[in-house]
Amino acid sequence: MSLVGSYVALSKPLVLVFPVFLLAWMRFGIGGLAMWRWLKKPADEPPLTPHTRRLLFLESFLGNFLFSICMLFGVSMTTAVAAGVVMSSIPAVVAVLSWLFLRERIGWRSAAGIACAAIGIGLFSLQKVAPGSEMAADASGPWGMNRALLGNLLVFAAVVCEAAYVVIGKRLTDGLGPKRISAIINLWGFALVTPMGLWAALQFDFSAVSLPIWGLLLFYGLAASVWTVWLWMTGLKGVPASQAGVFTVMLPISAAVIGVVFLNERLTALQLVAFGIALFGLVLATLPGRRTRPLPP
Repeated sequence: MSLVGSYVALSKPLVLVFPVFLLAWMRFGIGGLAMWRWLKKPADEPPLTPHTRRLLFLESFLGNFLFSICMLFGVSMTTAVAAGVVMSSIPAVVAVLSWLFLRERIGWRSAAGIACAAIGIGLFSLQKVAPGSEMAADASGPWGMNRALLGNLLVFAAVVCEAAYVVIGKRLTDGLGPKRISAIINLWGFALVTPMGLWAALQFDFSAVSLPIWGLLLFYGLAASVWTVWLWMTGLKGVPASQAGVFTVMLPISAAVIGVVFLNERLTALQLVAFGIALFGLVLATLPGRRTRPLPP
């Protein structure tokens, strides 16, 4: 989740150079080249059932394709810090979906962690945009909507997609290995975005892209399609989805850090408090419980 937060923030300079569909298409292409050997079916893996195939498609459609499109369009309209805080609602959405679809019981520690994430978002919403700032004045969205508000709404749509990705991934890890899942859903993502990616590529001047941007694109492709998916699917094999969702608070924290350190964005005292509460919730939800010692004879 820390890696996801970093590439969410670093995608902001990428969307200033590449069209969104072209960027998503190249991301899946880089991932496919890196994982082509992972597509081979292991000898001990059972045949894919129609139900598993549907879950793999949904995992890619929601967690790869729609997540990437909503997130990339969203961060192009808002700040990395704001996008990160909106994404700290993932634990709450994951908990609700895991309760609805996986019938997982939510313990008091996980519930407290979810509440901390919600409080953090509430505190952030109290932060007012300066009236004279560019973010406050830009009403160039559809129907005169504020561009930053539209960006945050798109980021929240990405939150719902990411939460579905967590829940479906938990089901998939019961029968498939993390590498195989990563490769298959990346291939589906590549297939889904190829028509729009090719159309954007035909109209794009690749010679105008600088070498540092190509390096950033390589990191984005490997982090988004390979490293984070494999790490997440490996972790989900031993962690309930509702508890794993609490770890997603690392996403907004790392996105905000990248935004402040590398993108010259401001982090106010109130936002620091919001992130601190969210991080406390993560610690609370994941620390092992106390073991009671037997009384001496």
